[in-house]
Amino acid sequence: MIGLEEVAKLARVSPATASRALHRPELVALRTRERVEQAAQELGYRPNVLARSLRTRGSRTLGLIVTDILNPFHATLAKGVQDAAEAQGYTVLMFNSDEQPDKERRALETLQGHLPQGLIVVPTSQTGDNLRIVPGVPVVELDRTSGLPDAHSVMVDNVSGAREAVAHLTGLGHRRIGMIVGRQDVSTARERLQGYREALAAAGLPYVESLVLPGNHREADGRLASMQLLSQRERPTALFVGNNEMTVGAVLAARDLGLELPRDLSIVGFDDSRWAQTMSPALTVVAQPTYELGMVACQWLLSVMQGNPWPENVRLPTVLIHRSSTAPPQPTRSPTQAASP
Repeated sequence: MIGLEEVAKLARVSPATASRALHRPELVALRTRERVEQAAQELGYRPNVLARSLRTRGSRTLGLIVTDILNPFHATLAKGVQDAAEAQGYTVLMFNSDEQPDKERRALETLQGHLPQGLIVVPTSQTGDNLRIVPGVPVVELDRTSGLPDAHSVMVDNVSGAREAVAHLTGLGHRRIGMIVGRQDVSTARERLQGYREALAAAGLPYVESLVLPGNHREADGRLASMQLLSQRERPTALFVGNNEMTVGAVLAARDLGLELPRDLSIVGFDDSRWAQTMSPALTVVAQPTYELGMVACQWLLSVMQGNPWPENVRLPTVLIHRSSTAPPQPTRSPTQAASP
């Protein structure tokens, strides 16, 4: 491995001058800096970032922990974080927790060894305890909140988005509206259920527990819950689904039962995606500014690290996108009738 001493020798400067030329170029004369940079390029020198971090007790590194990198929503969040970080000269080390607190804890232990200057976390149920591993490191919670009283978070207005989605269905005339909910230990899922209930109350409709089933943020569980709802004798004429993975499950369940969208069933999902736009019929959704969420979270973190003021909690608005999966309710056909030619 080429060291700084070899670069200094080739550039005919001291190691201290070579270090300044590469890491604090504004302190070195232009010709000297160019000579050092050329020597580093010729020799293929790469600075040992971790060693320098240990000396300075910090690095230009940020940590990011998401809960499901296979979910396009989380992948887009990560892209927003990375782009905002790179624009300011920071590197992002990303980990996936799979909603598992132990896995999140191991990620934080690994990050601690890299001395990140800040962390962005999509919380699990134990994030509040796990963050004790990295005391003093600025943290922003992304997409959801851990419930810590002093937590700083960047999220969307889940209650308003869910309320608008269900109000759209009641406005079309639907009176029996089911919901596939996420895990209730996750703040976003609780807020979306709250919006569902508020929209029903605003329309003068009762909240019926049997019309709300858990999908656990997963396609398979969303499919199972939807099958159960849609197989009821008096099945719902519409479904509001709490995230994009569960929405995939709901659409598949409707197809399994031979139900035609929106003739036999209207569906509104929370989250937009390419598949939601290109399926037939295209899906009505509550769209989140996913990429912007990631960017704003990173910008917030960098601003706090620089000592600038920033609001404790940021809520970005959602947008209801009307497509073709919703329509006024028609006379109800049983799944058997709907599947018949």
